Amino acid sequence: MSRRRVFLYVQHLLGIGHLKRAATLAQALIDLGSEVTLASGGPEVSGFVPRQAHFVQLPSAAATDPGFKKLVDAQGGEVDEGWRNRRREALLEAWRFARPHALVLELFPFGRRQMRFELLPLLEEAIAASPRPLIVSSVRDVLGQRDPARQDEMIALFERYFDRVLVHGDPAFLTFDRTFRHAERLGGRLCYTGYIVDRMPALQAESRAGAGEVIVSAGGGAVGSELLQAAICARPLTVLAARTWRVLTGVNIAAQSFDRLAGLAAEAGEGRVVVERSRADFRTLLQNSFLSVSQAGYNTIMEILDAGARAVVVPFSGGKETEQTLRARLLAARGRIEVVEEAALAPETLAAAVDRAVQGPKPGGSEVDLGGARKSAELLAQWMAERE
Repeated sequence: MSRRRVFLYVQHLLGIGHLKRAATLAQALIDLGSEVTLASGGPEVSGFVPRQAHFVQLPSAAATDPGFKKLVDAQGGEVDEGWRNRRREALLEAWRFARPHALVLELFPFGRRQMRFELLPLLEEAIAASPRPLIVSSVRDVLGQRDPARQDEMIALFERYFDRVLVHGDPAFLTFDRTFRHAERLGGRLCYTGYIVDRMPALQAESRAGAGEVIVSAGGGAVGSELLQAAICARPLTVLAARTWRVLTGVNIAAQSFDRLAGLAAEAGEGRVVVERSRADFRTLLQNSFLSVSQAGYNTIMEILDAGARAVVVPFSGGKETEQTLRARLLAARGRIEVVEEAALAPETLAAAVDRAVQGPKPGGSEVDLGGARKSAELLAQWMAERE
């Protein structure tokens, strides 16, 4: 029998977390023997996509604000109907070429409402296909959109088009019904997978990158420059002032913001603060670090837990975002991390949180299930086999 084919769609608009999570899932599917087409609609980001995947870069769209109210194309112009038509045809062409056994949509219908212009035609083709493919939604444990009318729309779309939903979380830590009021209606079609993270192997003795450092990060860098600046200013106020603070700005930070941070680092003197855009060995830095200071995105939190790192996090709360705050507060209640609310962010509050975070021993292993990539791939393989 030929290998089963999976078509995986992802759209990242502000950060790069959605793409990273989709790429990790794609690799897990490949490892289990599936052929994967990964279609990405966000700005191009190098280094994430598995080499064995067939990658489709759609005409890219990005958001200009945390509320995702305005989408712009690769040149920064607001998308129009002509752009939508070209983008929809590019997606449908890739779908037809792939002839997949399974269609996996990252977040939709529980988010990415802005992309209905292409996803609804794609879903209509999928349910009309013979044989009809398995259709699955891949979603985080926490929904950002809590409006009852929007959630009614989500369940209606799910009932019309989807067979299953993979919830990438651990129900022993946080259940989907906490943020989705129709979770009970999903019944056995809802499957928890554990959290998705690209698991780190055990460190080799010679892997000393970041040893004893404070690693400061802001994901892709589209937002978070205030956190990075506050961290540099907080350093001399902490018990860790004598250590190296390595600030990773992310690839999407504006040039002006990067220069401002580099200037603050220079003022610190003696190489106390190192500013870099990104590091391919970020997870190694976390494992070796004395402390992580970061935003609280899904991927970053899971990497912190996987690395067993001490951590201070500042959840992003722009627009109507509550996802990062909820997950971070639950971990803080368990004593696993220290949290500084974005509204309270200042060098002084951050320094106090740093001092609290380093009082105890390094945490060690994760308290939540981090096997989501493998479990998701196994479930998809099982469901495709059942359909055959």
